Amino acid sequence: MKKSISLVFASILTLAIAGCGNNSNSAGGNNTDSSKSGNVAEAAAPANAQGGNASAEPAKVTKIIVGTGTGFPKVCYIDENGKLTGFDVELIKEIDNRLPEYEFELQTMDFSNLLLSLETKKIDLVAHVMEKNPERELKYSFNKEAYAHWRNRIVVAKDNESIHSLDDLKGKKVLTGATSAQAQILENYNKEHENAINIVYQNGTANDTAAQISSGRVDATLAADFVLPIIDPQSKLKATGDELSSADILYVLRKDDADSQKLSDAIDGAIKELKTDGTLGKLSTEWLGADVTANSVQ
Repeated sequence: MKKSISLVFASILTLAIAGCGNNSNSAGGNNTDSSKSGNVAEAAAPANAQGGNASAEPAKVTKIIVGTGTGFPKVCYIDENGKLTGFDVELIKEIDNRLPEYEFELQTMDFSNLLLSLETKKIDLVAHVMEKNPERELKYSFNKEAYAHWRNRIVVAKDNESIHSLDDLKGKKVLTGATSAQAQILENYNKEHENAINIVYQNGTANDTAAQISSGRVDATLAADFVLPIIDPQSKLKATGDELSSADILYVLRKDDADSQKLSDAIDGAIKELKTDGTLGKLSTEWLGADVTANSVQ
């Protein structure tokens, strides 16, 4: 890499996942270096040469605090060697390599704290397979070039033949992650149907999702199409019914912020390069088992 990425870890909490930008993750989110949090600083231009022999000063490198999680297997998690890795982590490293004017520092925290940390300027960017939806657009900015695309469906036990739609979930317990895109789908349905679905906000690990559904403690969850083999390696679950939503996966930044917009534009350029040279598709296949980057959601 052209520059190193520092990993700032807070205390590890309970790991959790509910898929695609909706998974609870395990570390606390306090940054111990206050000088590294908050506003994105604009890179300085090289100084003018003094006299005939002076060389220009190198441009300043802007440090960007990237918020991510640790409890989403294959996306952002701690491996058996204690290393933070996964699709989102390795992709942000590749983007960092291609943007010499920036240095990305990863900070881990619980998923439910990511957007709040962005608002309070503890981090500058959220990297956690985040879906763009109308509710989030009201408060946050997104880069334009999607780095993945997927569809959300209902997930139930393999022997369940009674649930095929949101209407079938009335009176049922449905597991999801707080502040996730999937939670938003359920909460929007409940607003129009007198809280007909019993939403259970998840605190367990990724594998606990399969255990809770297969044991009958809850009846279903919602998940993106690629997530099922990750949360259910023993194939106890199945996706059912039509897709509930489809979404582009993007990075989340502060809204109405000139420096964040400059960063967003730079990230878009790097993602286009990664698509063109095939790196993005290779990362997706390596970590997620399929290329979920190929087709834009219409």
